Amino acid sequence: MSGDGGQGGASVGAGGEPAFERLAVDTVYRGRLIDVRIETYRHRDGEDVTREIVHHQGAVGIVAHDGEHVWLVRQPREAVGEPALLEIPAGRLDVAGEQPLHTAQRELAEEVGLGARSWQPIVTYYSSAGFTDERVHLFHATDLHERHADSEENERIEVVQWPLAELERAIAECLDAKTLIGLTWLARRLNI
Repeated sequence: MSGDGGQGGASVGAGGEPAFERLAVDTVYRGRLIDVRIETYRHRDGEDVTREIVHHQGAVGIVAHDGEHVWLVRQPREAVGEPALLEIPAGRLDVAGEQPLHTAQRELAEEVGLGARSWQPIVTYYSSAGFTDERVHLFHATDLHERHADSEENERIEVVQWPLAELERAIAECLDAKTLIGLTWLARRLNI
């Protein structure tokens, strides 16, 4: 299978010169969540390199708290063999044209039954830039209120109200990158 990678063909380095240029894309797998591509690039020095790239639409994560508790979830993560991984509420950018903030608002309602009157972006980062183009957008949500939305997914989620006074323990228990980033950011913000 061949396909357009969706990303630009050249990357500009220091001085405005292209650091590398994409020469070829071969999509070897198309799935519901990811595409896998073999991509060939030429660097400025003339060397050609081939990379296996996992294309992902991106995701959001939400650090939601009410001043006393931070709202987390536990869910099975079969890919890493974890039956109840502790995470912040999160979800994929899987609705065409939906902005990350709207995805975050939808996911908070679907996963924990909450809305928020105040939203602040925390950070956007690449989850693992060595092999995937996935970007994760983290948001801070406060002034929480009840808001429900139906998820079309078959998710096995346990909602966890974690006391902010025990935030260090949540960080110590956590193995998920987006959650570690979000909770560490929250601990610094709240001087915990």
